[in-house]
Amino acid sequence: MDNGTTVRVLCRKLILPKNDDESLQWLIGSPFFPQFTVVSTIRCLHGQQSDSLSPDFAKEADDIRALIIKGFHVIGALIIGKDGDLEQNAKKAINAAFKLRETLNGVNNLGNVDLIGGVAGSSGGEVKFFASKSGDLKSVKAVNSVVCEEEPEKYVWERGCLLRCELPIKLPVYVPANKESDALQRYLHVNEALVAKFKDPQLIYILEALKRSSDDVPRPIIIRGSELDFQADLSHVKIGSELDQTSDGKSLCSSYFCSENKNLSSVIDVENADTIQVTALLNKSEKSLLSVAPVAEYCPALEEAILRIVDYRLEVICYVVKNLPLTYAVSMLVIPALVDQLTAMKNAISPSFLVQHPQLRPYHFCPPGVLHPVSVIYELSYGETELKQVEARRSLHLRLGLPADRPLLRIANALNFAKTSHSEKLSARKGYSLLKDVHVGISSSGVSGGIASLVQGSYEYHHYLQDGFDDSGWGCAYRSLQTIISWFRLQHYSSIDVPTHREIQQALVEIGDKDPSFIGSREWIGAIELSYVLDKLLGVSCKIINVRSGSELPEKCRELAMHFETQGTPIMIGGGVLAYTLLGVDYNDASGDCAFLILDPHYTGSEDLKKIVNGGWCGWKKAIDSKGKSFFLHDKFYNLLLPQRPNMV
Repeated sequence: MDNGTTVRVLCRKLILPKNDDESLQWLIGSPFFPQFTVVSTIRCLHGQQSDSLSPDFAKEADDIRALIIKGFHVIGALIIGKDGDLEQNAKKAINAAFKLRETLNGVNNLGNVDLIGGVAGSSGGEVKFFASKSGDLKSVKAVNSVVCEEEPEKYVWERGCLLRCELPIKLPVYVPANKESDALQRYLHVNEALVAKFKDPQLIYILEALKRSSDDVPRPIIIRGSELDFQADLSHVKIGSELDQTSDGKSLCSSYFCSENKNLSSVIDVENADTIQVTALLNKSEKSLLSVAPVAEYCPALEEAILRIVDYRLEVICYVVKNLPLTYAVSMLVIPALVDQLTAMKNAISPSFLVQHPQLRPYHFCPPGVLHPVSVIYELSYGETELKQVEARRSLHLRLGLPADRPLLRIANALNFAKTSHSEKLSARKGYSLLKDVHVGISSSGVSGGIASLVQGSYEYHHYLQDGFDDSGWGCAYRSLQTIISWFRLQHYSSIDVPTHREIQQALVEIGDKDPSFIGSREWIGAIELSYVLDKLLGVSCKIINVRSGSELPEKCRELAMHFETQGTPIMIGGGVLAYTLLGVDYNDASGDCAFLILDPHYTGSEDLKKIVNGGWCGWKKAIDSKGKSFFLHDKFYNLLLPQRPNMV
């Protein structure tokens, strides 16, 4: 380690607010990236009661091993909120990271491992980094060069791809009927044998491209267990060249399965990344060198036994640089990941092995602000709203630095590798295709020096005449409500279907706001009625802003911008007999100039994105345009419905 040491920061969480509580965070990097490249931070949750900065390394290692996918690892630690000598605090962080690495790797001496320690005092501000060579606290030096990557998603996914392996296992365990006390020991022994089986030379691994829609899909590759090197170290593996690859699995790199003509500007998240599917099979039919007769082995039980079947559903994903040979990707990433996940499930099942096995299922998530996927094992015996599951998610939100008021780690949020194209902008509803997120890619608003605050997340565009239903002239508020409810569905706050006009009317009748004759009518509804429906169907509360004239709406831009920054939900604007959906504002606080991003439900055409955008049905609107025409009517009252996010995880 020389004086030119540089820390490269990819995550956006290292400019810290004032924090009176001391905490420790693990710095996550990758063996495939330059030394001291920080991809994410993971909060330490298991500490000693007397000292929050002294971790319980065994518990932390178990959690980190299950959470962080292979291809990423701990490269240091960060202490937040502790004042005093920066170098001494950094040494404490480095020492903690070194001990965690030892616990994770199961060795007492990691050898030549360089680590970094970060320190941020209670007043917040930027992090000060120190680096240590080989974990030696005597050689800690300050790092003066810190580079923040401008396009971190691109940095991660241009360089790498994902490996995914799904492996269902039904494991038989025979337990002596009169010695149930031996059951656990027998179960652990059978698991040890299963772990050893992953390195069986007779295992074969079939690798193939996943989610490739082009015709030039590369042929699958077969790698045999006998070809794998389980003793190699990633830091010593020679990274191959994309241009120098032969056709056998031994020398092919992961880039063999990656799209050559993919527009790299589109590879900005995990769901657009190339994915390699790995299938493990046991080959018992290899040709024998000797001619032998078939053999059947009979192993009678010495006493009466009870058969227990343990149902494992393993599913792991790993991050791999595109130029890593596939044999090393399997032996050093996929197989260790399978073993770690199997061990985590075994530890969860062991306490109740003879009673009722928990229904364990792994899921993978890539929540906002986290550059790499994380893995979570959920117990499906519990419903998602049961306290035990809620507390488990709260703990994960705290560890990952996620908001504690929105669902980001529910099963519905999990990565779906069955999707054929993440770029598809249509979603199906009752046989019709609805456009999603139509504002994405729209040109700028024209507000000089403005700050755009936009809807957070996805929504469906609902407008006149959809679903074969003629609501032209009266259904615009219904359509705006459908768009709002679609947002709550797509953000996984609710799983209910987007209601029809009749179902909306039925809800208003059920709460006593309307008479029964209202059902099936063509009567308008406004912001107040929308708030009633959202409360009844979703349990969502709303804030309502009233203005006496459309000319006063620009005065509310600061408040609307705050809504989009904190709540992020679409807004319904109702004035006179017209209703619109507001998706964002662009506001210059100094000049007062502003623009409104309007999604117009009065559109009656087909689901043609180009036609909708070019026709102005979704676009930026000035209160008064360049020709002096007012978009909002000056002689009408306007009500704005601002749905609030439910406080839930």
